[in-house]
Amino acid sequence: MMKTQKDMQQMIQDRVKKIQDIKHSAEVRKRNAEEEKAAHVELFTDLICSIERCQTELLEMMEEQQKAAEKQEQELIEDLEQEITELKIRNTELEQLSHTEDHLHLLQIYSSLCSPKNTRIWPEINVRTYKNLETLRRALTQLRDTLDEKLNQRELKWMQQYAVDVTLDPDTAHPYLILSDDGKQVRYGDTKQKLPNNPKRLSRYAIVLGKEGFSSGRFYFEVQVKGKTDWDLGVARESIDRKGEFTLCPNNGYWTVVLRNGNEYKAGAGPSVRLSLKVKPQRVGVFVDYEEGLVSFYDVESSSHIYSFTGQSFTDKLYPYFSPCPNDKGKNSNPLIITPVSYNKLIYPNMN
Repeated sequence: MMKTQKDMQQMIQDRVKKIQDIKHSAEVRKRNAEEEKAAHVELFTDLICSIERCQTELLEMMEEQQKAAEKQEQELIEDLEQEITELKIRNTELEQLSHTEDHLHLLQIYSSLCSPKNTRIWPEINVRTYKNLETLRRALTQLRDTLDEKLNQRELKWMQQYAVDVTLDPDTAHPYLILSDDGKQVRYGDTKQKLPNNPKRLSRYAIVLGKEGFSSGRFYFEVQVKGKTDWDLGVARESIDRKGEFTLCPNNGYWTVVLRNGNEYKAGAGPSVRLSLKVKPQRVGVFVDYEEGLVSFYDVESSSHIYSFTGQSFTDKLYPYFSPCPNDKGKNSNPLIITPVSYNKLIYPNMN
């Protein structure tokens, strides 16, 4: 009887603790939701301000262009009217000369009469108008680029709040890969190491995964790729084929961006997508939103978007994925380095 009563008390305590845990989780979730809501409000407020500034600048420029065009048109009308007057005078003089018999005098002044001074080559008008239109188009493009840059900066800032501490997993590393003691760097070695061929190890290609896997939420990490001619970055699902041949694509469990031959950037979308980047990334940020099925890549230093996989469906754990690629006779010997999140001073001007 005493044992049963003790069991009942324990059951009551367990349920009380469960209620407390649920309440605590609800408070944490509410607090996180409020923080995320505030971050989104700040993001969109900044974007609205940027759009309004760009709109004001554009309208001012269009107004200046309109005033300049009206001024040019008025000047052209006045010039044309002046030329019409001059041409009428010369026409009258030519008419009078047509009745004279003083042929010597006629020859002396005929040339000047037929070629009025200060006449304009009017096709230049169209050229000037075209140049004005081109100036306006360039201004529009510049404003659009400015807006895209501000959007990318704010988006990257929002993603960086989900930074996680990623460490390389030596149990997954290909035998040719050499990891630093702190698990933050990986490079391709000169010789194949004798390592246990455990089930986790990727033995076909020069790949290593992060220790930490993620099956929910959002996470972000940054990798230095400076000085390399070839590399792979991204995430991979836990159930990938670790021993056989495969192609980097979502169907095989890989969401990656790669560099080949120093300047060929591709997304492993199956088939691969060629990427045109304005600058060569030195540090790449990788962001994942598990529930939204999103994997995005950013050039951290220029705050520019590289590529995004959208509308994906994740079921397994996702692990950070790295490949420094072969050395290529020393041309690609630099390591991939997992770095602390690098907050751009342009985005965070008040940070120390």
